[in-house]
Amino acid sequence: MSKFRSMVFMVVLLTGFSAVQAAKLNAVKVGAKINVTVDGKYFTSYIFSSDEKYPFFYPVNGPLSGGSVTSMRNGEYPHHSSLFFGCDQVNGGNYWQEGLERGRIISVNAEILKEGGDTVIISDECIWSRPGAMSPIKDNRKITITTPSMTVRQIDFEISMEMLMDVHIAKTNHSLFSVRMAADLSVKNGGTMINAEGVRGEKDTFGKPSPWIDYSGKRGVFTEGLTVLQHPSNPGYPSPWFTRDYGFISPTPMYWPENGVETLFKKGETLRLRYRVLVHGGNAEEAKIGELSGNYK
Repeated sequence: MSKFRSMVFMVVLLTGFSAVQAAKLNAVKVGAKINVTVDGKYFTSYIFSSDEKYPFFYPVNGPLSGGSVTSMRNGEYPHHSSLFFGCDQVNGGNYWQEGLERGRIISVNAEILKEGGDTVIISDECIWSRPGAMSPIKDNRKITITTPSMTVRQIDFEISMEMLMDVHIAKTNHSLFSVRMAADLSVKNGGTMINAEGVRGEKDTFGKPSPWIDYSGKRGVFTEGLTVLQHPSNPGYPSPWFTRDYGFISPTPMYWPENGVETLFKKGETLRLRYRVLVHGGNAEEAKIGELSGNYK
């Protein structure tokens, strides 16, 4: 391909040329995975094995390179499993870090509700369990995958946490919705982390409330990234962020509880949380994340 044609090809990719037909999304359940493809190309898997700490998505492949924009159990922090949801310090249990005996989130009913058109919908019911203790939480999750454009993959999460008893979550940075980025996209390796206010890097984004944070970086001739958006209906929106230049982002209110000590829920309470993940070509500006965030209502 000539240099000129390559440039034209990149422009088409980054603008999501409107003449192109909508992508076709398929999903298939194979054992303890649900594999998702976009126009026949592998995008991601929802993994819910009985020997895992919690269900998670891996890989989460970028639309340009085809390589995962997230990483999985690196040597630095092996409890970071790509794109996941969990929590430490829950009634004395740990539903985040290594060790199944400390607590785990067990998928009991992962299903494909829709596939084969422009949308894949996955549902799951999960029990938070640990040996010798009653389960404190049951969560139900609905995950909707779409492709707003040629260079954007969208994953919408709706998670409803039902408290099966009085729940005490001690102050912890290990909490709720989280992403561990691929090493080549991290700030440490030349990538960019930026929030909705245009603030960059761990030093200036850590602990700051913001509707979204984006991570992006160069990989070969391409630039790719991932954005996490918080839904305005989430309690305490927008939550402060726990961020790391090595490639970790999490909107985590449990690290900044109102009383400074813990977050409390009564038996029967339900905590409803919604997040949107955008896996995109280009950086945050090129992917028009600011504009796309306005559609998340």
